Amino acid sequence: MADVTLTATTRTEFGKGAARRLRRAGQIPAVLYGHGEAPLHLALPEKETFLAMRNANVLLHLNVEGQAAPVLALPKQVQRDPILPVIEHIDLVIVKAGEKANVEVPLHFTGEVRNGALVNIDLTSLSVLAPINNIPSEIEVSVDGLDVGAHMTVADIKLPEGVEAAVEGDTFVLAVVVAPVANLEPETEAAEGEIEGDTEAE
Repeated sequence: MADVTLTATTRTEFGKGAARRLRRAGQIPAVLYGHGEAPLHLALPEKETFLAMRNANVLLHLNVEGQAAPVLALPKQVQRDPILPVIEHIDLVIVKAGEKANVEVPLHFTGEVRNGALVNIDLTSLSVLAPINNIPSEIEVSVDGLDVGAHMTVADIKLPEGVEAAVEGDTFVLAVVVAPVANLEPETEAAEGEIEGDTEAE
């Protein structure tokens, strides 16, 4: 997982106008909360933060203005501009060293199924409890050698050491192997030939 240090300043102005001024100054508005602490409104450096948010579940070491020790945090919600490559706001949750966090981790499917079958993927990410200093960037799911009718549940995944699923393993289906869709082109061509033959006979 990625591990990034950012310098944060506190902010006292709120609202859309204040947020726009902040972004024009090259900063991103954010809120830090959790562990019983009062929400802290922050401003983060735009460029460094944008690069950090390219990594799923990045662990942030925040050097917050006025605080002696860095604060550990994970991004909880990232609001992005629907058109421009701009982050509008970030919600951050405080975490402590040695604890586990509930995070969504992307699933990466690998391998070849048998007999030309297809894989219908039902889940693209999995909710897990993972040590904050060892959150996987992705979880590999192998479908190698599976045949039509096979299905994979959370219980079939080999999770990294120290990581556990936050959902019931046997009830959540990740993927189902199905038969390939039949190629209908030859039948269509045959049907067209029959219609042409009938027309000529008339």
